Amino acid sequence: MADVPKTFWRAMSALNNALYRASGGRLMGKVQGVPVLLLTVPGRRTGAEHTTPVLYIEDNDRFVVTGSAGGATAEPQWFRNLRNADRAVIEVGRRRILVTVAVATPEEREVLWQRLLQVAPFFANYQAKTDREIPMAILTPTS
Repeated sequence: MADVPKTFWRAMSALNNALYRASGGRLMGKVQGVPVLLLTVPGRRTGAEHTTPVLYIEDNDRFVVTGSAGGATAEPQWFRNLRNADRAVIEVGRRRILVTVAVATPEEREVLWQRLLQVAPFFANYQAKTDREIPMAILTPTS
């Protein structure tokens, strides 16, 4: 019985990813006006690839994602996996892009956080719910 929520979540995530891909991001491509990308990163323990829809902002030619988990006390699993990866694959609309991964330094995070709040002020509520500083990662397309 305890596996029902996890099974349900995985099924909903798979459906979300399928709709996003089939529509080129027209369906499931925005949440509260903020764009969504699909992030594929290997699991830190198994190495199995996991794809997660994630809100993002752009910073020049880079993509910035935020590990808020809605203000939960623990980081989302996808961000924990991202911390251990130096590369990942993102899908933005129909584009599939190989990226390098870097967790934002405190200085970078402060600038990026302010930019995020301009387009997604609800992230301030997430930060207010938790004692941890919500991390951000910078995804830079490889040439």
